[in-house]
Amino acid sequence: MMKVMIEDHTNMELVLKEVVQHATHFFNDMEDRPVSIQSYEMPKKELSKIGIGASKTLEYFTQHYAKGLSGSAGSRYLGFVTGGSTPASIVGDWLVSIYDQNVSSSQDSIAGLIEVETIDMLKGLFNLSNDYSGAFVSGATMANFVGLAQARQWVAHQFGINTSIEGLYNMPPIQILSGAPHSSIFKATSMLGIGRKAINLIPCQENREAIDIERLTEFLEQNKSAPCIVVANAGTVNTVDFDDLVAIGQLKKKYRFWLHVDAAFGGFAACSPMYRELVKGMDYADSITIDAHKWLNVPYDSAMQFTRHRQLQVEVFQNNAAYLGGSIENPDFFDLTPENSRRFRALPAWFTLKAYGKCGYQNLIEQNVELAMQLGNKINTSSHFKLLSPVRLNVVCFTLDKEVITTEMIKQFLARLNQQGKVYMTPTIYKGVPAIRAAFSNWRTAEKDLEIIWDALIASV
Repeated sequence: MMKVMIEDHTNMELVLKEVVQHATHFFNDMEDRPVSIQSYEMPKKELSKIGIGASKTLEYFTQHYAKGLSGSAGSRYLGFVTGGSTPASIVGDWLVSIYDQNVSSSQDSIAGLIEVETIDMLKGLFNLSNDYSGAFVSGATMANFVGLAQARQWVAHQFGINTSIEGLYNMPPIQILSGAPHSSIFKATSMLGIGRKAINLIPCQENREAIDIERLTEFLEQNKSAPCIVVANAGTVNTVDFDDLVAIGQLKKKYRFWLHVDAAFGGFAACSPMYRELVKGMDYADSITIDAHKWLNVPYDSAMQFTRHRQLQVEVFQNNAAYLGGSIENPDFFDLTPENSRRFRALPAWFTLKAYGKCGYQNLIEQNVELAMQLGNKINTSSHFKLLSPVRLNVVCFTLDKEVITTEMIKQFLARLNQQGKVYMTPTIYKGVPAIRAAFSNWRTAEKDLEIIWDALIASV
C-alpha cells in the first residue's frame, strides 16, 4: 500500500540508522563469519498482500536470511579473484543508491562528468596514455564483450563491410588468436555471433600460460592475407602469467590484427614499480579490459573498458540509426556500451581513488602479492602440497603432493577445507593436473590471516 511507503519515507532517518547498525555489525564481525556457506535453509514465504514496511523487513531479513550470506568480502576468501570493498568505496556505493542517477547521458547531471574524471584517474593509475577513452560496464565479461565487438567491427571494415548495419552474413570467418584465454572470451564470441570455434588456441611457452611468440608469428604469417584478432593476457586466471605484450605489439607493424588485452586483474601490476614490468607494452592494445570489483576493491558490479577507437565503438553501440545523426558526431554513454540505462558505477571508484590515491593501491597490491608469495613458500617446503607454478603476482596454484591426483581428490579436499568456514579456495586444472587456486585480492588480508589459512589447509589433508 502507498501508505506504508509514505510512512517509511517519513521515518527514513530511523530506517537508515537501522541499516547502518546492521551494516556496521556485518562489517566489524566479518572475520568471524564463515567465509563460505555450504548449505542453508530458505524460509518458504509467498508475497504478502500487505507489506510490513522497511524496518520490519530488515528485521525479518536479519533473522531469516542474513546468516546465509558468506563472508566473501572478508580477508580469507581466496576463491576466484574477489576483492573486498574499501570503506570509501562503500560510502560511494551507498550514495549511488541514494542519488539513483541514470548515467546514460552526460547531459542530465554532473554524474557523467564524474565518470569521465574517474576514467582519467584510472588511466593515471594504470599508466595509460590519453589516446584511450573508457567507460564503466558491469564486469570483465562485458568489458571483453565491448572490446571484441569493436574488434569485429574493425575486421569487417578491412573487408569493406559494416557489421553494425549489415550483420555477419557476408563476412568471411573471423579468426581470434590467444594462448590461454579466459572463459569470458569464449562467451563473448558466442554472444557476438563470431562463434566459439573462431578461437585458435596458439601453444603457450613450455610450463607457462604465456603465448609462444614464435608460434603466434607463424600463424600470422601463414594467414597474413586476412585480418584477425589477437587476445593477449595480462594475468591468466590460474597462474597470473603475462603474454609478452611488447613482442605482440611489435608484430602489429607487420601483420594486420586488432590487439585486445584482457588485464582484468593483472593490469593492477601497473600500480607497483616492483611489478610494472609485467604489463609493459599494454599501451600497444587497441582495447583493454580491467575489472574494478577485483583488485580495485569496489563493490560488485564494476569494470572498465578502454579503447583507442572510440569511433568504431560508437558505430557498434550507437543508440539511434546512423541516418539520424547525433550519436556519431556527439556520442554519449548509451552510444558506448550495451546498456542504455546505466547505474552510477563510477562513484564508488571515484571515492576510493580520492580516498587512498596511488600509494594506497600500490600498498594494497604489494601486500597481497607478498602474502601470496609467503603461501607459495610454505607450499614449496611442505610434504603435503606441491606448487605447480611460480607465484608471479597474487594467485597461488598448487595441488596435493601425491603420485596420482584426481579431480575427485581435489573436490573432496576442497570440501573439507571450505566446510571449515575459515578460508575458501577453488579448484582448477593446470596443464592437465587437477589443482587448487588461492587468489589474494582483498585489502583486509594480513599476516594473521595467512596462519589461519595454513592451519586450515593442514587440517584438511
